[in-house]
Amino acid sequence: MKASDRTSIEELKNRPGREKVSVIVTTYNEEANIAGCLESVVWADEVLLVDSYSTDRTLEIAAGFDVKVLQREYFGSAAQKNWSIDRVSHDWVLIIDADERVPPPLAAEILRTLSEPQQVNGFYIRRENIFIDQVVRHSGWSTDKVVRLFRRGKGRYPNRRVHADLEIEGPVPVLRNPFTHHTFRSFDQYFPKFLNYAEWGAAQAFRDGREAGVTELAGRPLWRFVRTYVVQLGFLDGKHGLVLCLLQSFGVFLKYARLWEYNIRSRRGEAVHLPAFDDDEQTWRRPGN
Repeated sequence: MKASDRTSIEELKNRPGREKVSVIVTTYNEEANIAGCLESVVWADEVLLVDSYSTDRTLEIAAGFDVKVLQREYFGSAAQKNWSIDRVSHDWVLIIDADERVPPPLAAEILRTLSEPQQVNGFYIRRENIFIDQVVRHSGWSTDKVVRLFRRGKGRYPNRRVHADLEIEGPVPVLRNPFTHHTFRSFDQYFPKFLNYAEWGAAQAFRDGREAGVTELAGRPLWRFVRTYVVQLGFLDGKHGLVLCLLQSFGVFLKYARLWEYNIRSRRGEAVHLPAFDDDEQTWRRPGN
């Protein structure tokens, strides 16, 4: 961070009447990411790191920062974040993934926003997604935004293993400055996450009683590629766009192929062992309800 940025952020942080903010970071084996992530939120009033029993140097690196560390078994992003929300100290919460960064302009905008009376309960934050050293400008990724800054008692994730969006009471405006999201550094880094998302998506669909026919196995992957590469202009990102759109299509195929297999095994009478889900009602209940 530049000295001028640091000075500006410190001035905003010390403004009288500013609402304090807690940052939540959830981790599992994020030694390659965690230092950069935590460095980008040193301006926050509290940082809570919730780790799923990492076996690499994640916690060792995090120990060099002013963070509170808790550990909990991982039942999916939504469950982990809801559990974390209940354990922060301040009324405003910022959630950031380990592969995301809060650039100084976004940090300053958050502090400036929380220095003024707010009539809303949350804000969308756009993401600038980086795929193997290149910012993705098309294929739907350029419009990516997530609700991550919100009042603690006014936001909750729904009970889903994957693709759960924070639900906020009332209108949700969009902040001007984006996160930086290092989503894909290499295949070595990305493939475990890629396979996990396909597995978790299939498990969620199986729990919901869904089936996988020809439409799901062939039509959905094909449409994902056509939509992202052609309709959403992924081809304009060159070879990066081609690889990305093909990977997204393949991920959809893997999800439904796995669901297809689950249903066949279930009809055989086999026990289908799914990833663990958090069925504790307290995880999904909004505080005060």
